[in-house]
Amino acid sequence: MSKQAAPSTLVDATADTVCCRPLAQHRVPAETAAVLAPAFKALGDPVRLQLMSMIASADNGEVCVCDLTPAFNLTGPTISHHLKTLREAGLVDAERRGTWVYYRARPALLRQLAALLGVESVTAAQAAGGGS
Repeated sequence: MSKQAAPSTLVDATADTVCCRPLAQHRVPAETAAVLAPAFKALGDPVRLQLMSMIASADNGEVCVCDLTPAFNLTGPTISHHLKTLREAGLVDAERRGTWVYYRARPALLRQLAALLGVESVTAAQAAGGGS
């Protein structure tokens, strides 16, 4: 299997702004869809969604694979495959320290996904415009 580079994000990793308006307000440009679709696809698996939640909500911003694996009734290689998918989609970064690998979420990409699916601003815009 070939190694894939993490997809580029549509904003600077340290920026507080997001890439785009919610999809319910504006058509998603092809470039934006191409960048964000792999992340959505990776999160489409229940195990990967749970792993992402565990990583993103870790107390110190990162979690050891040794703490992730016991939470599932799956083999180590299966968990590693799911984590690799999250890495390739650009959702997490990984750092090896001795025998263990530590994972941390990439907040810029998570903000982009959240912005695209944002419904609060859609509801506010509809209320202001009188739409339903």
